[in-house]
This record gives sequence, C-alpha cells and structure tokens, in this order.
Amino acid sequence: MALDETKFTVRLARDEADLVAAQRLRYEVFVEELGGSGAMVDHEARLERDRFDPFFDHLILTDGCRDDAVVGVYRLLRDDQARAARQFYSEDEYDLAPLRTSGRRLLELGRSCLHADYRGGTAMMHLWAALADYVAEHGIEILFGTASFHGTDVRRIAEPLSLLHHRHLAPEPLRVRSRRFQRMDLIPEPEIDRRAAMRDVPALIKGYLRLGGMVGEGAFVDHDFNTTDICLIMDTARLNAKAAGVYTRGRA
Repeated sequence: MALDETKFTVRLARDEADLVAAQRLRYEVFVEELGGSGAMVDHEARLERDRFDPFFDHLILTDGCRDDAVVGVYRLLRDDQARAARQFYSEDEYDLAPLRTSGRRLLELGRSCLHADYRGGTAMMHLWAALADYVAEHGIEILFGTASFHGTDVRRIAEPLSLLHHRHLAPEPLRVRSRRFQRMDLIPEPEIDRRAAMRDVPALIKGYLRLGGMVGEGAFVDHDFNTTDICLIMDTARLNAKAAGVYTRGRA
C-alpha cells in the first residue's frame, strides 16, 4: 500500500487508551503472528501485556491516514524507572551486572513492532528518529534489550547465531550473559556461509548491527514466547557514523 509519510506522528503514550492500542498491536504481532503467550495476555480483549507495562514509557507511531491508528510501538525503560520496577525486563533472561556497574545512563528497549502494512518502508526510521530525541533528552549512554529469532529450534538458526557470536560479540566490560545459557558459537567461523547467515538474521537485529550494535554472550530460549532471544547492546560513545546521524539528528 502507498503510505503518506506526512501523516506519521510519533509520541509517547499519554493515557490508558494509547497503552491499550499499543498492547493490541503487540497482540497482533507477538501472539497472533508469532505464537507468543504470557501470564497476563488477554486473548478475549486481544491485548499483549505484562507486569512491566506501568513502568515503561511507550513510544507509539500513528498514521493519520488511518484515523491515527497505532501502527508501531517501542517500550522504553530508563535506569531510574527500572529502580521503581525493581529490575529491567530483560534481567530475567540476562545477567546485566556489566551494564549496571558501568556507572552510565541506561535505557532498555523492547516490544518493538510494526503493523504488517508498514514493514519494509520508513516507519521504523520514524520511530528511531523519535528514539534519538528521547536518548538526547535523558542523557542515555547505553541502549540495550532483547531481540528475537522466531522459534525455539536453535539448530535451525545455528549459522546466524554463530555469526553474531564470532563477529559482533560485545567487549568484556559490556558483555552481559544469558542466565539460561544457550551457546551461540555453534559453528566455527570459517564454516559459516556469511551471506546466507545474514539473510536469516531478523531485520530489526540487522538494523541495530548496522548502527554499531553488539550482542551479549549466549542466547535465551523463551518457550512461552516461542522465540530465541539475544541481548543487543549499543554504546552511544562508539556508534558508527551512520548511527551518529540517526541518534544526534544533526546536533553539534
């Protein structure tokens, strides 16, 4: 479908109606499309939610051509919000001690998704541009969060997992580790078909890698959500030139 980009608006959720709209989109993507579940998923109301939602900021992308329907979402949790929640969301899956003890401002990203009609276009760039403003406003230095491969059969994704481990492993000071450790170095680097492996990496993960993102050590197989998760880390002090443009928006 042709999309009129001038009708896109990105803002933080302001009220319960905004949050419900975000949760409904998450249900369409994570439950209906990907087969995920969870203790607080409301199948009758078609809402994907969890106990962390009240603590997060919810960045939403709306389309004025569809009566301001929510067509993209991002959950954002700063370190001060995590103190109120008593943990980061991804702390159930990864030991975040290297990040927590770094003394730097942290922002956890999660539940990123787009309505199917808006994938492959510029919608995600609109979200990232708004995220850049949020990062600058709050003085964020480290961005991180889990991102997922669909499914729980690690043999099927052995090549992309191995490529991420060999080529994009975070340096030791930022190297978080999976709590239910699933090794990612399943294939020796010389035996990897790099082109084929990268084709199998989800688009969101590839986007972070292009901006200078790195991965933690080990994957986490989430049977409830029907995913194999990795932890992505971005150090704003080490962003590549393209990322600097996205995350500074031309600021001096």
